[in-house]
Amino acid sequence: MKIHLPNSAFLGNIDSFLRGFDPSKPGELQLTSHPRWVSVHPVVLVMLAALGDRLNHKNIKSDNFEAKSSHYFARMGLFKYLGIQPTTMTSHEPAGRFVPITRIGDQLMLDQFLADLIPLLHLQPVEAEPIRYVVDELVRNVLEHAQSPHGAFIAAQYYPKSNSVKIGVADTGIGIKSSISHSHPVPTDLLAIRLALTPGITGTTPAEGGTARNAGAGLFFTKSIAHANHSFFMLYSGSGFYKLLKKNSDKLPHDPFRDHHSKIADLPYWQGTVVGIDISLSQTPQFTSLLDLMRQSYREAIKERRQLRRRQPRFI
Repeated sequence: MKIHLPNSAFLGNIDSFLRGFDPSKPGELQLTSHPRWVSVHPVVLVMLAALGDRLNHKNIKSDNFEAKSSHYFARMGLFKYLGIQPTTMTSHEPAGRFVPITRIGDQLMLDQFLADLIPLLHLQPVEAEPIRYVVDELVRNVLEHAQSPHGAFIAAQYYPKSNSVKIGVADTGIGIKSSISHSHPVPTDLLAIRLALTPGITGTTPAEGGTARNAGAGLFFTKSIAHANHSFFMLYSGSGFYKLLKKNSDKLPHDPFRDHHSKIADLPYWQGTVVGIDISLSQTPQFTSLLDLMRQSYREAIKERRQLRRRQPRFI
C-alpha cells in the first residue's frame, strides 16, 4: 500500500487524498509526506493508524517526517501505530483541545472513552451532547457490524478559528456492503452506502425500522447532525464514497442522495469503513430539537418504504 500526505487534507478536499491511496500489496505500507508542512483532518490520522496497527512495523516504510507538522503526528499518537521514531521533536503542552488516536475494542473501552472525551476537548455541556452522541453511534457501529479484530480507531480535534470539532473514525473490518448485504443485497459499495445512510435500514434484518436493539438510524442521525450544522460529513467503504456538502436546505431528506452531496463509485478499495464529520459549535441547534426533527424524518422514511413494498406485485 502507498499513501502520500499532502500539505492539506480536510473533508472539503479529501477526495484527491483518497484517490492517491494505493491499496495494492496489503502486507506493506509506504508512507510519504509533503516536505515542509502537513495539515490534515483527524480522519486521515485514523486511517493511517488502522492500517499501521494490523501490519508488522518492519513492513512500514516512511520518509523522515521532517515536516514542521511532525510534532502534531506525535502528540496525536500516530507514530506509535506506525512504529516510527521521529528524528526531531518539538515539545508541546499535553493538555489541549484534542483527542489523540484511540483504539476501541469493546463496549467497556467505549464507555471509558466517552467519559474522558469531553474533559479532553474542554467543551460546555450544550456543546458536548451532540459530539458524545456522534462518537457513541460511530464506534458502536464498528463494534456491532464491522467484525474488525482491531476494533475502531477514533481521533478528534477542536479548531478555535472555525469553532468546530472534527472527528474521524476508521476500521479495517468487512465493510458496509458485506455487512448490510446480510439482509439487503446490493450490487455496489456506493449503493450499500446509500442504504446505510437511509433510516430504518440495517444489516441485522430485512424489516423496515430495524429491531428493538438496532433501528438502522445511527449513520442517518450522524449525517443529520452535520446537515443541521451545514458542515461536512463523509463515508468511505470499499470503492464507494459519499460526502455531504455544506449549504443544505433546512429540510432533512431521508434519502441521502436527495441531500446536497457528492459521490464516487470507483475510489481505491478500502477494506473496512471510514467516517469523518465536522461539527460547528457556533451553529449547533438545541440538540433535543434536532433529535425531534431526525425522528420525524425517520418515521416518514419507514412509512414510505412500507408503502412501496405493499405496492409491489405479489405472485402466488
